[in-house]
Amino acid sequence: MLLPEEDHAETINSFSELQWQQLMDLMPLIEQTQKFGKMGGGEKIKEGVFTIPHWNEDGLVSKFREIVYDMPIIINFDWGHWDEGREIAGNENFDYDTIDIPTKCKLITAIVRNDRFCEGALISAFESGLILKILKSIKNQIG
Repeated sequence: MLLPEEDHAETINSFSELQWQQLMDLMPLIEQTQKFGKMGGGEKIKEGVFTIPHWNEDGLVSKFREIVYDMPIIINFDWGHWDEGREIAGNENFDYDTIDIPTKCKLITAIVRNDRFCEGALISAFESGLILKILKSIKNQIG
């Protein structure tokens, strides 16, 4: 389910600490994980025939995706043209505590939705520490 953009902030800000808990419970697992997926495919089946390379994501990544859609914190907005989000996500030193939780959810939305068009983007966001930074900042603001 996607949250409509017009009332996403109200919905997200109404979540209780308990509703966030399932996402927060992933943080220790994320901290303990080194690789969040691996490249599969590309094998030769017979002369001139190969399987298509693809990413196989770790179950933790799949669980994260499931949770963010089920809560829901995935927002229906034009994430592809959201330049501010691209700047935030691309800045390794960005202080995520300076933005509100709905904006953090917009970042999660952009990352998760982008993965549909750029396979491996979500895995990359986990491996770079971006997802963990966002989750830690959400925890700081709800707790």
